Amino acid sequence: MLLQIDDDSRVRTLTLNRPEALNAFNEALYDATAEALLAAAEDPQVTVVLLTGAGRAFSAGTDLTEMQARITDPAFAPGKHGFTGLIDALARFPKPLICAVNGVGLGIGTTILGYADLAFMSSTARLKCPFTSLGVAPEAASSYLLPQLIGRQNAAWLLLSSEWVDADEALRMGLVFKVCEPDALLGEARRHAEVLAARPVSSLMAVKQAMIEPIRGEIAAAGARENALFAELLGAQANADALAEFTERRGR
Repeated sequence: MLLQIDDDSRVRTLTLNRPEALNAFNEALYDATAEALLAAAEDPQVTVVLLTGAGRAFSAGTDLTEMQARITDPAFAPGKHGFTGLIDALARFPKPLICAVNGVGLGIGTTILGYADLAFMSSTARLKCPFTSLGVAPEAASSYLLPQLIGRQNAAWLLLSSEWVDADEALRMGLVFKVCEPDALLGEARRHAEVLAARPVSSLMAVKQAMIEPIRGEIAAAGARENALFAELLGAQANADALAEFTERRGR
């Protein structure tokens, strides 16, 4: 099961469950997560969604083996929703979304925090936006959402440097709401989720809509710009070299 789904006290917990791949998103996991968010949005028994990862990672981002196959394999079959479908589901998700970053988060494992209403992070977790090290553009409207969330210079460092950010730095930036010891992370995230889940869902949705509606157009425009730049750079020399190096490292 690529995505574990558990309900308790009107909180639906979605656990990314590819621990052997550090919960990297292949097409199937993109599809499963997008479907789960669409279902939770419509389910009257769900008030809050809590997203976390199984094992030692939150998510290692897009599966680079599939990224390379997208470029080199004419028979590559994209999923029903894929990356863009997940981002659309996140952008449209009308209820509170809480992320519990239990371990490493790369790429979408970091940029997804731009869509979280609250984010909790393990003190041992680390985050990275590896786009420049892969020779590609940013993703998930992060070029708009991250400056909004953490300020231009923090976002510039995160998006330009491809360097790791530890939990203390993520908290200082405002990328996460709270840092917890690893054993306390899920309990603390759940405690906050249950506080929200005790409120009327209609009111929660009204608050979220009022916060998001003024920037919905900017999010869509940023995503479209990024997708065009990503498509232009995918398979170009810098990206091809980075993926070849990744494949070589895996083969050692």
